[in-house]
Amino acid sequence: MSNIQSEFSTEDYREIDRAHVWHPLFQHELLNQTNLIVFKEAHGTTIVDSDGHEYLDAYSGLWNVIVGYGRQEIAQAVYEQTQQLHYYPHTQINIPATLLSERLAELLPGNLNHVYFSNSGSEANETAIKIARQYGRQRYPGQNRYKIIARYRGYHGFTYGAMSATGQVLRKKPFEPLAPGFLHVQPPYCYRCPFDLNDSDCAMFCADEIERVIQWEGAETVIAVIAEPIIGGGGVIVPPDDYLPRLREICDRYGILLILDEVITGFGRTGTLFACERWGVLPDIITLAKGLTSGYVPLGACVVSDEVFEGFLGAPEEEREFAQVCTYAGHPVACAAGLANLKIISDERLWENSERVGTYLLDKLDTLRSMPIVGDVRGKGLMLAIELVKNGKSHLDTAKTNQIVAAVREKGILIGKISRAVDEPENILFVAPPLILTVEEADRIFETLREVLANFST
Repeated sequence: MSNIQSEFSTEDYREIDRAHVWHPLFQHELLNQTNLIVFKEAHGTTIVDSDGHEYLDAYSGLWNVIVGYGRQEIAQAVYEQTQQLHYYPHTQINIPATLLSERLAELLPGNLNHVYFSNSGSEANETAIKIARQYGRQRYPGQNRYKIIARYRGYHGFTYGAMSATGQVLRKKPFEPLAPGFLHVQPPYCYRCPFDLNDSDCAMFCADEIERVIQWEGAETVIAVIAEPIIGGGGVIVPPDDYLPRLREICDRYGILLILDEVITGFGRTGTLFACERWGVLPDIITLAKGLTSGYVPLGACVVSDEVFEGFLGAPEEEREFAQVCTYAGHPVACAAGLANLKIISDERLWENSERVGTYLLDKLDTLRSMPIVGDVRGKGLMLAIELVKNGKSHLDTAKTNQIVAAVREKGILIGKISRAVDEPENILFVAPPLILTVEEADRIFETLREVLANFST
């Protein structure tokens, strides 16, 4: 702790914060009535506030602290790289970025061999969208392939292209009009099937809706489909097993790129190293971020297949090279953090712990379905959700959901709530702890949720 930090009280920090910090997704008129937590340190799965209160972080910061807090291996790698070469633009070679690219190519399935680094998941998806559109012009010069199909409830980022692909109205409405050329279809949200079908039929109907949109728009105008393997910020929506393979078939049939957004699901979150491996689906482009450095340093990546990469090769006068540059892309310090982080994930095989402890916790949470307030429990690995209801299947109101989150926090557990996805009550809790979670900690999460939900069910 620095000497400057030790001079201030918790309330001092809050006063400074109220005067100068603009927080995301928060109405600042309420700051004088709300004591935001001042977090100062963390270790493992535990985060500690400025008054010494400890919390089990059951949503990993923002889905991203895969290896847990306080990993000295990552801190040391960052320190050493900062001393050796803290920065040079990626117009030339820096060793950490080169080695991290190689490591990603080794870990990723298929021939996803070519890495373009960025600073965040939003930028990784922005990059994927631009790659797809430029590829469309170069691969199909006689056509006008620029349209990209996405799903409602999906989230792909806050930059304009990524936000245009996002299917969450409350995150987009204040900034419209957005970038043109984005189309949206229904997600495979079987618990609330928009077509009133059973799970299997619903999934196939949702996948086939993409093919119908391609046909209605004209395949010669469509270049890509972008999808999260499991929709994260839109509700932890797990597709039936046939959905993603069918999506791959449709893209192949029309010569369309499949972009899989694994910003949340990548690096073991769902119980496999990458979620696409669970369904045996190989994308043309994959986007990565959160778990790439476990949040120690900002870093994102867009990785493309050999076939996509080759579409950008040609003589200099053809100007086929990717028309983008980013000041901090491939930042050597961030890439050094990524290398140390991936070593921990691989050495400790954290995706296996995610599958083992996640399945255990899901089975425990599934018993909560007997409560009238619990409508659905779903997820894979350590990416889990509880959908709260009233009067059968109606959405529990946002205020009561907020009270539940606060009651769980009072008992020392931080859980997430799906917010601003659609214009309806916010009634979905999510649990996505670091992948080092133990069975004992899973029990604590379950017992706390059971106690709190039981109180709200009566």
